[in-house]
Amino acid sequence: MTGNRQQVREMTEVFDAIVIGAGAMGSAAAYYLSERGQRVLLLEQFELDHRLGSSYGYSRIIRYAYDHLEYVELAKDTFPLWDALQDKLGDQLVVRTGGIDFGPAGEASLEATIAAMQASGLPYELLAPAEAMRRFPQFQLTDDFRALYQPDSGFVKASKAVLGHITLAASNGAAIKDATTVTSINLRADSVEVSTPTGTYSAGTLVVTAGAWAKRLLEQTGLDLPLSPLRCQLNFMAPTELPPYEAGNCPVWIAHVGSLYPEAIYGIPSHGGSGFKIAFHGGPPFSHPSEISREPDTENVAALRPFMRAHIPGIADAPVRESRICLYTQTPDEHFVVDRHPAHNHVVIGAGFSGHGFKFSTTIGKMLADISLDGATPHNDNLFKIERFLA
Repeated sequence: MTGNRQQVREMTEVFDAIVIGAGAMGSAAAYYLSERGQRVLLLEQFELDHRLGSSYGYSRIIRYAYDHLEYVELAKDTFPLWDALQDKLGDQLVVRTGGIDFGPAGEASLEATIAAMQASGLPYELLAPAEAMRRFPQFQLTDDFRALYQPDSGFVKASKAVLGHITLAASNGAAIKDATTVTSINLRADSVEVSTPTGTYSAGTLVVTAGAWAKRLLEQTGLDLPLSPLRCQLNFMAPTELPPYEAGNCPVWIAHVGSLYPEAIYGIPSHGGSGFKIAFHGGPPFSHPSEISREPDTENVAALRPFMRAHIPGIADAPVRESRICLYTQTPDEHFVVDRHPAHNHVVIGAGFSGHGFKFSTTIGKMLADISLDGATPHNDNLFKIERFLA
């Protein structure tokens, strides 16, 4: 028996850090760890840039306008990191279109966003409905609405950003293994061993960025986090007159209308043939991604049509170019988890990004690398501590 154990140990590949999950956060963590000279292994259970999680696609909104000042400040850290990544790749990842937030006066999330922008020191404009419609004729706002415009908003090219982080990590020597499922995690006092069907790997540090699969993986480490996968449907409309709804002519937008519709609603202009994106911010919860149907449904689009008719009439009767399912992994307070494991300092976790994390992914990757190597990060992570779920 001792000889067999020794043989298995000799076959184990050794790294400084293992990252589980090659989506937005894991790809960024692998990059920043590799930038700091770490021997990194990035494991992904599906193929790279797969459609089954939260990171695939044309675009995700990036913005300063937030309903919480800590996220505004984190965005201030994030825009320069995207700029640096673009320069290193020699390719555009962020498209700035400007962004408009609108909704009924008094809507809590809209009022909190306005208050945060007022405290931010950043440029913004408050627009009356008539002025908002003059500036952005795609949208129809009733007299009881108000709007906030912020000129730096736009979108990140999602799949391109994930693959960009992976490309740079690989160029730094990181090992990338996709189609490789983690079957077990064995924690030791100062190291970790990760088993897969094709090999066993060990490292001094483990970074878990497994999206909707994180809860089950973390249970192997004795940690039960309140993470709920949500089934969210993204819809891409194809209006007959597309130019007004393309990125050169239309801002990204968020409709703070949760008191009028099932959820807040948001969208991104068409670019590169994507179609005009519109979706509810949220969806039904499930206990595990394996339970979620990946087939889009017509009911979701039908539920959006009344909003379109009232507020974006030019797409109200447009056909759907494409719909697809995207997963949120929700925490109870919708704040992220970016922290060390409470019982194992060499395990670092990025999880629960609650449908608004992608824009920060390059910063989150840096934070995870900081925490792994330095024990802390200079970025403000006060909202993201695991201890809030352990009281």
